[in-house]
Amino acid sequence: MTIKVFITGGTIDDLEYDSEDKAPKNQKSIIPNLLKKSRISLDYNMEEVCFKDSKFMNDNDRELLLKKCKGCSEEKIVVTHGTMTMPITAKYLGKHKLSKTIVLLGAAIPGNKENSDALFNIGLALASVQLLPHGVYVTMNGKIFSWDNVKKNLDTGFFETEK
Repeated sequence: MTIKVFITGGTIDDLEYDSEDKAPKNQKSIIPNLLKKSRISLDYNMEEVCFKDSKFMNDNDRELLLKKCKGCSEEKIVVTHGTMTMPITAKYLGKHKLSKTIVLLGAAIPGNKENSDALFNIGLALASVQLLPHGVYVTMNGKIFSWDNVKKNLDTGFFETEK
């Protein structure tokens, strides 16, 4: 089994900015390095779909991600994503009911900073994608959420169920 890893940017990739015209031009993803640091012994391949602060993710980006998920041969997919709009992207993908298991993850602290939650969240997502049935999920803060029942609590910074 090979797991597809789609990269979209966000805090996990140390990608934050206040306006799209301030987006870094030549910054490279740190996800490949984080996967090496995690000592993952799974077969996986990565692809960058977009690379932006998730505050600026839009439906065009989500549609491209959906097309990539539909078009890849892998049935197990992990998506690195910024936390601000991760639930929106999860809902966008979930409504399409693909016959694949898709797990979105991010980090509250960039993966290249001290005390980051990135490595833990990557491990949780990679374990979850292997065990969960087809559907779309968010893994954050040690929990697994279904695409239709997740939100980020902006006061605490933690993910929680909506209902």
